[in-house]
Amino acid sequence: MNNPIKFGTDGWRAVIAGDFTFDNVRLCAQGVADYLKNTGLASRGVMIGYDHRFASEDFAAATAEVLAGNGIHVYLSPKAIPTPMVCFGVLLKQTGGGVVITASHNPARWNGFKYREANGASVSTETANDLETFITKAAETEKIRQQSLANALDKQLIEYLDLVPPYVERINRLVDLKALNNAGLKIAVDSMYGVGAGYFKMLLGDGNNKITEINGERNPAFPGINPEPIAKNLINLTALVKKQKANIGLATDGDADRVGIMDEHGCFLTQLQTFALLALYLLEIRRERGAIVKTVTSTGMLDRLGELYKVPVIETQVGFKYVAPYMIEQNALIGGEESGGYGFRGHVPERDAIPAGLFMLDFMLKTGKTPSQLLSYLYSKVGEHYYDRSDLKFPAEKRGEIIKHIEHAKLGEINGVKVTKTDTVDGFRYILADNSWLLIRFSGTEPVLRVYAEADDMEKVKRILIAGRELTGV
Repeated sequence: MNNPIKFGTDGWRAVIAGDFTFDNVRLCAQGVADYLKNTGLASRGVMIGYDHRFASEDFAAATAEVLAGNGIHVYLSPKAIPTPMVCFGVLLKQTGGGVVITASHNPARWNGFKYREANGASVSTETANDLETFITKAAETEKIRQQSLANALDKQLIEYLDLVPPYVERINRLVDLKALNNAGLKIAVDSMYGVGAGYFKMLLGDGNNKITEINGERNPAFPGINPEPIAKNLINLTALVKKQKANIGLATDGDADRVGIMDEHGCFLTQLQTFALLALYLLEIRRERGAIVKTVTSTGMLDRLGELYKVPVIETQVGFKYVAPYMIEQNALIGGEESGGYGFRGHVPERDAIPAGLFMLDFMLKTGKTPSQLLSYLYSKVGEHYYDRSDLKFPAEKRGEIIKHIEHAKLGEINGVKVTKTDTVDGFRYILADNSWLLIRFSGTEPVLRVYAEADDMEKVKRILIAGRELTGV
């Protein structure tokens, strides 16, 4: 093990053939096995799924072989599936946990090992620390117990489980698919070569909708794109929406837990706008009530919606491992984060792009409004809000220097507006007198420094981002 295996915001990720090797994946699997035995969860088994990345199915099989070698029953997906479907499977079969081989939205040369708790949620900090300890011990002792996939299948220690049919049943309980199938919409879809490919067509293709999908085949190289559904990566979807005169564009990331929404003009709805729209849909159209759980990078529009509809708004650090516990504890209506991941009550305590996309379609169907009209309707209630983010690469050895540079800055104002509040809940956040804000934080999944800003005017956002970048010294 060249570098210690560390679980960041959402699992362990590394470069394939660098640190992400079969030996290291087997170490992770042995650590999971030892953790499950130590916690008494081993008898409940483990759910395993994987994405479309290079050799993901083989890494998943290697994981299954180690767990089976430790006498733990494994439910193994026979094909690549979305990460939230694995979480659904954990709850369906009441397993002790779940493993997903995926690097989500990271570039093609990366892969990852995600662990999911017995409640279907992202791994907590405490569990992540325990897993790291057991993985380190496995590396020190070099004792990896495993048996071949063929033998484990014969002994029924490993069984293949197709989660798609029961997952579709769940989705049909969350939203009226029959009505959506006859919505008469033109829908453009960019699956970004990920495991979300084909799902919107499967769920919505039996009626009078016209669905055109791009990047729906498996291609582990993700040619020409980075599989994160944000504006700069969705140029082809913008072109498709305009060419097809589509009513909406939907994009899913590499493991289909994040969604990107494009309006009827081919304009990207930011992740913060989408989060607020989904919350408004649940509160006003479905008349549901419950807490909204958001991270520090999420929009102030949610706080305003909380006031308008008299529901609590809970703020957490970045990462669904912080959002999920509150979703479970509060039976929250919706939980989400700036990355484009949103989770919903009655489903799994995890992000899922498929119901998020379907809810947007249902919002359009129930109101007769286009996405841009829905955004205007939202703004009529909460005021205009604009947002952007800058991702800055930096030499790893400069991290401490960057932190000191920010800490030593004494900011009385930003963009000519007084700073009224600062906090370090997750990074460095500055709240301004006009309710705009700036946040600077290090990514928990890749070596990137992120600068976020939200304001009531896009030009303000740009100026705040420039000020934030200057503050970092990068």
